[in-house]
Parts: sequence; structure tokens; C-alpha cells
Amino acid sequence: MSAAPPALETPAERPSVFDPDQRRAVAERIERRGRRMTPGERLRVVDTIMLASREYDVSPQLVLAVIEIESAYNPHAVSPVGAMGLMQLMPRTGAEVAERTAERWHGTSTLFEPEANIRLGVAYLRELIDRYDSIRVALAAYNWGPGRIDRRLRRGTVLPAEYPNLVLGAYSRVGGAPIGS
Repeated sequence: MSAAPPALETPAERPSVFDPDQRRAVAERIERRGRRMTPGERLRVVDTIMLASREYDVSPQLVLAVIEIESAYNPHAVSPVGAMGLMQLMPRTGAEVAERTAERWHGTSTLFEPEANIRLGVAYLRELIDRYDSIRVALAAYNWGPGRIDRRLRRGTVLPAEYPNLVLGAYSRVGGAPIGS
């Protein structure tokens, strides 16, 4: 992962300039794969991915990979267990992350708003990366839930690898740089 951005007083003070090649790559992927979104939604999704990635110091390619595996770019996706939206957040998780981060939350329908879903999902992913200090373990926790992963870690049980492998495979397909752990 890249070095953390410089510490600034508020996210609004962070530079709004992004690597144009990186933004273009994100936009092209969303344009090709985000057919369930309107053109305006696709543009807002690209901007949200870039802004949230910068704010929470998560690679935009990793965000794209999670979206690809979780929802196949469908902002209205609902999993069999009730996870919702592009980044497939459970309603309880979305509400808790919104409370911890002061992200906007106005009930479960928030998760079907692509920009809100991405901001909450990226914030949650950052929390998990910080908690586990490992992208692979964070991805396992994103999919299985941190409680289940914590129990496996305490017991010394092998962690699930299928989901992290799927996401990291998608990450490499969208042009992500190699990840160490």
C-alpha cells in the first residue's frame, strides 16, 4: 500500500487533484461494467471512489475489486443474507460505520445510494485494514464478519481464503499494484 496522505485538518483540505491515469482507469472500468447505473450515477461513482479512496487511504483499484466481487457493479444488489448495494454492506454494519465516521445515514435505503454505499464501504474496509494490519485478513473479515475472523484467529484456525483470493484476483485485473499481505 502507498504511504498515508499528509495529515491535514479536514478531508476538505486535501488536494482534489488525482492521478489522471488512475482516474481514467477507474472511469473506464465503471463505464464498461456499471451498466446498471445511469451515466450520471457512473460519473458520481467514479468521483466517489476517487475521493473516498484518498480520504480513507485505500487504493481505488481495491475498491473497484470489492465492488466487482460483491455486487458486479449493481447498486441495487441484495445478497441472500441481506447485504446491500455496490459494496454489499449489512444494514447494521452500515449504520455502525456511519455513526463512527459521521457519514450520512438515513436508514437502510442509504445502502442503495451508490455514493453513500461506497463511502461507508471504503470507511469500513479501512477500519478492517487498520484492525488486522493485513489486506487478506481484512478482506476475510469484510466477507465473513470480524467476529467470526477474531474467533478463528484466537483458535488458530485457518482463515477463509476464497474471498480474499477473488478480490485480489479482481484487483490485479483492474491494475492494482502488488499487495504484500
